[in-house]
Amino acid sequence: MTKQFLDIEAFNKLLQKWNGKQIKVSKQELNDYDEAIIDLSAITYETHTRRLDDYEPLHTLQLNGAGKVKTDYNSYQTLPTFVYEIPLENSSLYQFDGERFALVTDRAIYTIEIFQ
Repeated sequence: MTKQFLDIEAFNKLLQKWNGKQIKVSKQELNDYDEAIIDLSAITYETHTRRLDDYEPLHTLQLNGAGKVKTDYNSYQTLPTFVYEIPLENSSLYQFDGERFALVTDRAIYTIEIFQ
């Protein structure tokens, strides 16, 4: 499958179709790799108009639902909250290949797919 680049509106429209499904979110940031499994119950966005510094993102994608994160010991631990946040920037890239999303930010690459 070929990857197609999306704008945020098209990305959101396609991702909304996965509400109610179990998804896997993988994050690759420098030498750090994280993986979370989430029972997706809602997709929301937050805008931070009062940022203290540039490290806090202007926008955040929030994947809502119960979930668990893979630990260093190949076991899973419950996520501390029912929200998995992905920071978004104006320069973020959104791709979809028909089976998985790739979200590329200045700090990390996120992959979102249906968990099988």
